[in-house]
Amino acid sequence: MADNDYDPAGSTQMFRAFVDETPAPQAPGSVTTYGNSSGGSNRTGMIVIGAVLALVVIAGVIWLAVK
Repeated sequence: MADNDYDPAGSTQMFRAFVDETPAPQAPGSVTTYGNSSGGSNRTGMIVIGAVLALVVIAGVIWLAVK
């Protein structure tokens, strides 16, 4: 008779261990942040670079069409 709880890859056991982990206690009033602490400046820079790149591509397409 086969054991229905056996997982040859062990993924079920690993998932259960991950879910059952309890996070470390935090001090009252502390805030956990992820990623860059500079906020939106990195995102703004990427938007500007994307806009400039889009304008260059559009200008190139127009230049090739007129040529």
